[in-house]
Amino acid sequence: GRNLGAIISQYCNRTARLRRRSSRPPLQQLCRTARPSLRHYDLETDPTRATLEEKRRLLVKELLSLSPSQCSHMLLTMPLSLAEKRILRAPVQAPAPLLGPFSSPQGCRGLWYRLLSLLRTAQPWHYALKQIGGRFGSSVLSYFLFLKTLLMLNFFSFFILLAFVVVLQAVYPPASVSPQPFTGLELLTGAGYFTHSLLYYGYYSNVTLNDPCTSRPNGSGCPLPAPLLPYNLPLAYLFSVGLSFLVTCILLVYSVSRSFRESVGSSTGDLAIKVFCAWDFKVIQRRSVKLQCENICTQLKELLVEQRSRSRSQSRCQCLGHCVVMLLAWVLALGSVSGCVLALHYFLEHMHAQEQQARGSGRWQQEAILLVLPFVVSLLNALMPHLYNLLAMWEKQDSPVTRVYVAIIRNLILKEVVLILLCYQWLRRSVICSTEECWETCVGQDLYRFMVMDFIFTLLDTLFGELIWRLILEKRLKTKQRPEFDIARNVLELIYGQTLTWLGILFAPLLPAVQMLKLLLLFYIKKTSLMRNCQSPSKPWQASRMSTTFITLLCFPSFLGAAAFLSYTIWSVQPSETCGPFRGLETIYKSGKRWMLVLEQSNPNITWFAWVYQHLLENTWLLFFVSVALM
Repeated sequence: GRNLGAIISQYCNRTARLRRRSSRPPLQQLCRTARPSLRHYDLETDPTRATLEEKRRLLVKELLSLSPSQCSHMLLTMPLSLAEKRILRAPVQAPAPLLGPFSSPQGCRGLWYRLLSLLRTAQPWHYALKQIGGRFGSSVLSYFLFLKTLLMLNFFSFFILLAFVVVLQAVYPPASVSPQPFTGLELLTGAGYFTHSLLYYGYYSNVTLNDPCTSRPNGSGCPLPAPLLPYNLPLAYLFSVGLSFLVTCILLVYSVSRSFRESVGSSTGDLAIKVFCAWDFKVIQRRSVKLQCENICTQLKELLVEQRSRSRSQSRCQCLGHCVVMLLAWVLALGSVSGCVLALHYFLEHMHAQEQQARGSGRWQQEAILLVLPFVVSLLNALMPHLYNLLAMWEKQDSPVTRVYVAIIRNLILKEVVLILLCYQWLRRSVICSTEECWETCVGQDLYRFMVMDFIFTLLDTLFGELIWRLILEKRLKTKQRPEFDIARNVLELIYGQTLTWLGILFAPLLPAVQMLKLLLLFYIKKTSLMRNCQSPSKPWQASRMSTTFITLLCFPSFLGAAAFLSYTIWSVQPSETCGPFRGLETIYKSGKRWMLVLEQSNPNITWFAWVYQHLLENTWLLFFVSVALM
């Protein structure tokens, strides 16, 4: 019931008492004439004697005499509105005109806080992710956060390969091969003009780049001295790929541990925390306030649905019937996977026969045949999830989390089995190829085509599965219902594309750049389609553990499978004889041993490095224990 002037007068007196207590000496040490008189404080003690502006000016004067921490604490404890506090804070925090904004600790601290807020808003897609989370909940948001994580992983891989391999090979290009004319079809097939380029393995040389004698045959008769720091490209190629996988492994392990730590914990009291503690009082813009309201409402719906699903109970007959239905659905799902793999195996054999017959035909026909296999595989990956959705409708899972988990496992089994079959074909070197000399380049072209075709089918699925379906529901069926965003299928598409990138990083060093471009386009296409064509989940659910599941699936089946495939290729498969950085070797791994022998003969002072390589890098037990520790 107090008015504004009384409150300001009261805190003016408090501030004056605090200043006198901290600044003046004890009263016993002063003479009688120096002791303060009560007449000087008539204005402070009698609120009716001064106007509101005078009281405010006096309070500002007293606040200026305090230390910065005391001033901030006093302003914090005043029972005034935020507008009134801003009026009082403005002259208190105003910098001196001659010294600039760094003249006081308050100015420096305010500048630091502003810089921190700018850095936070400068994060990629900061507002877009907030908008998605507020409108569609944490379940849909987890897909876009996962996409952002994949973009970060590809950036590190691309930077390592670009800095240590691609740029240096571009500076020291090999003997040029007459390139084929660019027709535009290469953007789909990856062949033709791109075959002899930095995109593929076959373009890279097997020499020391900065050695002036490499152009002479066997280095004979070279009068120039050898460089002090020779840059051996085969070794740089091998170690850059290894370093890329090591950095990716460390980032994945860290992401899994952090996500697991954030998702594990008791959920008791979450509803009360959201109700009483979720509002951010620093938000003042109308758009941000609306966004925060939507976000909190969506989170409350998720918590209520989760608590309601826990309280449901079923009879024994219902549980038994549900288990029978689930068993039959799993039999159908695994049977469909087996059928797809067998059909793909026979189709590969048929394609090899067709490729042998088409060798004498024109270039356009040969490159069109190259697109048939990626088209068939992408068609299977696009159609089978819809069959699994029908099985999910038959199962009638109560929990949307369980439904997403089941869909992810079924789609993952299909994609992983198809990739295992393709890897087996690539290691047998039975690939449909546009060039005879370099099978590694053929594998890289195959993986490039799979990535491009997967992106095209993703666009078609977004167009027909979301846009066209929304128009049919609104225009023809006259309903306000819209399609829901299929989290399981979209996440599996991301994992599948990233697995293709990791499989091809040895055969096409610039494949992470292609994946980065694909992820950037996917983010904006999916966000636009989500906002315009999709509705919020009919059963809101918390995705606190979904991010952990996505990263774990990316780490264990995807990353470890690609690492096993490339490790077998490096240790056991003979590279091409006429192209690539490892030509003429029994295995890619032999390049490290050859370089060690050359290094030991050229400079006896660094024999310790050869000892480190022999006893550490070639030690099977050490590699085993390091792998176990990372896993």
